[in-house]
Formats: sequence, structure tokens, C-alpha cells
Amino acid sequence: MDEIKELQAVIDVCEQLMVEIGCDFVALALQNKAGPDVRWHYASGNLNDKYKRITVRFGKGIAGKIISSGSPMMLVDFPKGIVGKVTDHPIMLAEKLVSTFAVPLFFNAVAKGVLLVGKRVSYNFTENEQNRVKEAALVLTEVLEEQIL
Repeated sequence: MDEIKELQAVIDVCEQLMVEIGCDFVALALQNKAGPDVRWHYASGNLNDKYKRITVRFGKGIAGKIISSGSPMMLVDFPKGIVGKVTDHPIMLAEKLVSTFAVPLFFNAVAKGVLLVGKRVSYNFTENEQNRVKEAALVLTEVLEEQIL
């Protein structure tokens, strides 16, 4: 799925989301077609390219937890209040994120992806901002279903 980072529609949705909610980072992760691992495929506002090398197991890390639960997740002041080890959250460490809100992307009614927005300061995403991320996730799902899956 290397094609994702070249899809202008994905770039546009992520860039627009970044501007609209004033976040520092937007990323898209997808579960591998073969096996349970989850990998970050696209990022905007990234400090480096480490996200490309991050792979987490189903149920681990932010992406793995979102896909396994099928539910949104917010971290307000990382690493305070996390369950598990700090190293279980590689995207937070790689991008120096302190606050994130992430939602699942559903394909054929199954969570297979994650849209994450983040800030490098402590922040509590408002309900409107959360709703905007959820809307963007629906648009990304449509784009990916049409273009790749």
C-alpha cells in the first residue's frame, strides 16, 4: 500500500484536517493485508520519517488498540495516564506527541485503519474537533476503498 502517500485525495484530507483543527501532526495507519500487524502509511507534519518504520501488533500501540477495539481514543498528556509502557506507543515517541485523538477506519464493517491527529503540547480535543476527525475518517475510507482496496 505504498500508493497511499501518492494519493492526492489522502494528502488533501489530511492537510485540511491539520489546518481546521490546528494540530501539529496527522497520520494514517492500516492493518497489513496479510497478518495482524499495523503500519503507518502516511503522515503530515512529521518531524522525521520514523513513522514509516513503525509496525505494531494488533492490540498494541495506539493504532493496534484502536483497530482491535473499533473505538476512538484520546491521550491528553502523554505519558501520564497510559496503560502499559511508554515504549508501547512508538508514534508518540517518534513524533514527540503529547496529545492525540485517533479514530478507526472501517472497511466492510471491520476496523482496519486509524486516523490520528496529534499535538506536541498537552491538549484536550473538543467535541467539534473530534467530530471533524471522524468526518475525515469517513472521507478517507471512501477514498481508499475506491483507489486501493
